[in-house]
Amino acid sequence: MSSKVLLLLFLAISSCFMFCNAGYKGYPKYKIKKNTLKDHFYRKTCPNLEEIVQTVIERHVLGNPNLPAKLIRMQFHDCFVRGCDASILLNSTADNRSEKEALPNLSISGFEVIDEIKEEVEKECKRVVSCADILAIATRDAVSFPHGRQLWKVRTGRRDGTISLVSEATANIPSPFSNFTVLKHQFQMNGLSVRDLVVLSGAHTIGRGHCNIILNRLFNFTGKGDQDPSLNPAYADFLRTKCNGGPTDRTTTVELDPDSSFSFDSHYFEILKDGKGLFTSDATLLTNERAKHIVFELIDPETFLDEFAVSMEKMIEIGVLTSPKQGQIRKHCSIIN
Repeated sequence: MSSKVLLLLFLAISSCFMFCNAGYKGYPKYKIKKNTLKDHFYRKTCPNLEEIVQTVIERHVLGNPNLPAKLIRMQFHDCFVRGCDASILLNSTADNRSEKEALPNLSISGFEVIDEIKEEVEKECKRVVSCADILAIATRDAVSFPHGRQLWKVRTGRRDGTISLVSEATANIPSPFSNFTVLKHQFQMNGLSVRDLVVLSGAHTIGRGHCNIILNRLFNFTGKGDQDPSLNPAYADFLRTKCNGGPTDRTTTVELDPDSSFSFDSHYFEILKDGKGLFTSDATLLTNERAKHIVFELIDPETFLDEFAVSMEKMIEIGVLTSPKQGQIRKHCSIIN
């Protein structure tokens, strides 16, 4: 593969993300607001909800240990576009391309699990529980399952949105190419602090990343056939042995957290300190002194889990819809009523 081809690919992708990210300054300013979510919102209307979700999730996680990473990514991408309203679950229609078709969402999977949970819930509690609440509970349960306890609290009472636009997803979902300034601004627009940014980046302790996203860091960082100097040299050599299929290879993946991609723990911050953050958006956390200090604090396992719970509880309440005037309870998560 020529250096020229790699450079053109990188410039094209980077230009797309820089252009798209420029659009979030015009994003509706209803995200940061008081909400009326409650503990045990469905205590009377659907008392077995948590048990239903947990049963389905545990069965799927046992068969697919990658599911926790898939669902937590889905949750993030949903909440950063129109708030946590399950808009990411909507399919495109004849006259509208939904969030699912946005470039950052093309590799998201796990929708069928949410659909299955919704189907089971509907059998017992017809048109009572929102898809947004199901996604929030399912994500927590999937990530928590290996720990044998709930890692964070999910207050409920969300309603489902009725709008899903490919353009908003492209514009507002944080990019793996983003620098610290861009990431900080995107998180601030959602009411999240620098500490939240660093803590929530710890979700990359599970899951995998596509090789085509990191080719520039490995082969042509400045257009001169070089690698990103912030990458650990030995790690870069290892990645080159895995990611040699070129820019058209959209299937090859590598662990986000080498040798620990199934364990939700603080190991991500250890490898980040050693220059083994896979994406630019990972490595950039070390370019800001405040963020770097937080990275080192979060190497402690208990500190990370405690702080992740706090930040995650904030994140999953971004822009929630809580009244009938704002949203609906979808019968099927992929289509509006």
